[in-house]
Amino acid sequence: MSHTRTIKVDYLARVEGEGALHLVIDQGQVSQAKLNIFEPPRFFEAFLRGRRYEEASDITARICGICPVAYQMSAVHALESLCQAQVPAAVKSLRRLLYCGEWIESHVLHITMLHAPDFLGYDDAISMAKDHKAAVERGLKLKKIGNNIIRVVGGREIHPINVKIGGFYKAPSATAMAELAEQLSWGRQAALELIEWVAGFKFIDFEADYEFVSLVHPQDYPLNEGMIQCRNGLKLGADDYEQHFSEQHVAHSNALQSLLDNDKVYFVGPLARYFHNFEKLPKICQDAAIAANLGKQCFNPFKSIIVRAIEVLFAFDQALKIANSYQTPDISAIPVPPIAGTGRAATEAPRGLLWHRYDLDAQGIITNANIVPPTSQNQRIIERDIAEVAQQHTQSSDLELQHCLEQAIRNYDPCISCATHFLDLTVERIA
Repeated sequence: MSHTRTIKVDYLARVEGEGALHLVIDQGQVSQAKLNIFEPPRFFEAFLRGRRYEEASDITARICGICPVAYQMSAVHALESLCQAQVPAAVKSLRRLLYCGEWIESHVLHITMLHAPDFLGYDDAISMAKDHKAAVERGLKLKKIGNNIIRVVGGREIHPINVKIGGFYKAPSATAMAELAEQLSWGRQAALELIEWVAGFKFIDFEADYEFVSLVHPQDYPLNEGMIQCRNGLKLGADDYEQHFSEQHVAHSNALQSLLDNDKVYFVGPLARYFHNFEKLPKICQDAAIAANLGKQCFNPFKSIIVRAIEVLFAFDQALKIANSYQTPDISAIPVPPIAGTGRAATEAPRGLLWHRYDLDAQGIITNANIVPPTSQNQRIIERDIAEVAQQHTQSSDLELQHCLEQAIRNYDPCISCATHFLDLTVERIA
C-alpha cells in the first residue's frame, strides 16, 4: 500500500527573497528536487536599455540592498574595459576597500543572524540571542563596521552614491579614514573570535565533488579583479564568459539557471574562492583556517560558514592595511569618454562570481545589458545538493528533513531577489 506525505512551508526563513521546493521521495529514493523561484522578475536589464552609461552604477546598485557594491563594481569595470580606461592605483585601492566593507556586512549578517541558528537549534537570531548574547552583539558590531566602510567610501550605507565610471565623485578625508582604521583594528581581532565560534559548530557529514568556479588573481585573494578559473583547468577572461557559460529557462523557476559548457553544473561562492585562492590569503587567515580544522580545501557546503568567517577576517585585514596607508588622492576620478562596443567584467560578490555585459553606442547609450548573479549560477548545484542531502535523510521525520534541507539551502546564502529573471517546501513521499 502506498501513501503520500506532504510538508508545506509557505516561505523559507532567513534568506533574501521568496521561493519553494518540491521534493519527491519514491520507494525511499529521491526522484525529484526542484527549487521553485516564484518571486517576480524585476527587469533591471530592461531598465538599463536607453540609459546613459554613467547611470549604470546607480541603477545596478538598486538590484540588491545587501550587495550593491558588487553590482556597481561589475558595471563600472565592464564599461571601463570597453572604454579602455586605466584608473589610478589610489582609485583601485579605494574600490577594494569598498568591496571589503560589503563582504564584511554581508557575510556577518549571514553567519550570525541567518545561518548560525541552524547549527545551534534556534528558529531565528532573536531567540538565539537570549542564550548567545555576546555572539549576536559581536556580529551586530562587526556588521556595523562593514556598513561604515561603505558609508565612508561609497557615500551612504545602502545603495552607495559615490561610485562613478572612472573612480569616485569624492575621495574620503584622511580624518574619516583614520577613524575607520580604529574600528577595523578591533574588527580584525573580533573576526578571529568569530572563526573560533563557528568552527565549534556541529556539522552534517556531507561532501560532494564540485566544479568550483571563481576569480583568481596573480597576487591577491580576488575581490573585483582577476581571471575566471574552473576546477577542470579552464581559465578565461570575462570577455570569453559566454563561450563557456550559458543560461537556461526552466518551467519551475522565474530565474535562469546556468551551465558550464552546456551540461556541467558548477559552484560559485566562498568555497570556490577558497579552493582556488587559499595560497593568496594572508598568513593570519591561513593560520586561522588551519586552527579551525578547515584545511586548504573544503568540499562540505555545511562548513561554508567557516569559510565565510575566514573571508570576514581577510576583509578586515585588507581594509585595515588600506586605511592605515591611506593618503587623500590628488584626483578621485578620471574622465572616461564613451566608445561604441561591448564591455564585460566579472567580480566576486559575497555569494560568488557576478558577470556583467553592456552594449554601448557611440553616444554612450546602453543598447543592451546582461547580468548573471551568483545565486542563479548556483541554482542547479543547490538542487543537486538538496537531492543528495535528502537521500541521506529519507528515514528522518518530515520536520527533521525540512530543517535539514532549509539548512542546506542556507549554506549558499541565496539572494533570490537578485536571481529572479525561498521556502515553500513540499515533500511528496511515495511508499
